[in-house]
Amino acid sequence: MQRAAPSFTLAGLAELSPAYFGMVMATGIVSIAALQLGHPALSRALFALNLAAYTVLCVLNALRAERHPQRFFGDLIDHLRGPGFFTSVAATSILGSQVLLLWNSVPLALLLWGLALLLWLALTYTIFTGLTIKQNKPPLDKGINGAWLLAVVATQSIATLSALLAPRLGQPVRLELNFLALSMWLWGGMLYIWMMSLIFYRYTFFTLEPGDLSPPYWINMGAMAISTLSGSLLILNSTEAPFLISLLPFIKGFTVFFWATGTWWIPMLLVLAIWRHVYRRFPLRYDPLYWGAVFPLGMYAACTERMIAAMGFGFLDFLPRAFFVIALIAWSMAVTGLLRQLLRRLGLLSST
Repeated sequence: MQRAAPSFTLAGLAELSPAYFGMVMATGIVSIAALQLGHPALSRALFALNLAAYTVLCVLNALRAERHPQRFFGDLIDHLRGPGFFTSVAATSILGSQVLLLWNSVPLALLLWGLALLLWLALTYTIFTGLTIKQNKPPLDKGINGAWLLAVVATQSIATLSALLAPRLGQPVRLELNFLALSMWLWGGMLYIWMMSLIFYRYTFFTLEPGDLSPPYWINMGAMAISTLSGSLLILNSTEAPFLISLLPFIKGFTVFFWATGTWWIPMLLVLAIWRHVYRRFPLRYDPLYWGAVFPLGMYAACTERMIAAMGFGFLDFLPRAFFVIALIAWSMAVTGLLRQLLRRLGLLSST
């Protein structure tokens, strides 16, 4: 009997999650952490994979916008799906950081930096304006989750890439990029305070079901981790930007504040994960949103390593390596889940 052809089509394109660029974010930061911690071969392999993933996702999103414009643009002003678009900003910036660190290509990194900045401007003012003026809005407990903090991650990712580019460029662009990095770092901190207040209020004053505790809640920690990374890079850049020297006590204080806040979230998120999957027995199956849980783990390793270099906190040396291993395991689990899902869609793996 002739075997039926695989039933894989682009029929599911309309349902493509706007947050799927989180895969590029997660893979990129694990690659950067690998480079920082002395694993260049692994870093390069993940970089090659990330280039392919970013290209595929750009094509799929362009096709979705062309073939399903109502769904695509409707998601932009959806309270739960809209913030997922910010993963495209962070993914572009993190890929730019990889290009700079692994290829040492300033022109290509600048191109990605410019694209990330344009995306940030377009998405920030489109999404938040749309959410503000739309007529039908959900109640707070149905309309907000940790994915809103992707706006913070996107903002800080541009601060990070700007701070990485600045030392490689001459004056006066170096000063301007450092000023932009500082401004984005401050804007990201402001956004976190606004949004985290609402998220914490939702946590403590509304009923929380296992299905509500989706993986993007790990961005509670990841947003603080990337804020720590941006602050650490500003400290390291201070010798080449006089205005940063005068702000060093402030930058150092808030960098430690961001790191401490992110660290506080780790035990809390672990307890909530146990409550969700062990006590309430919520099934653990692949979801593209799980990339939003991998990214914070890799970012915590990378940001702690840079904070140690910037602040001289040698007693924290064990943390980056420990969290890098954890992030690599989480990344491997997410990739395995993605491959299994693709094989099922191709008809090569049973769904049972």
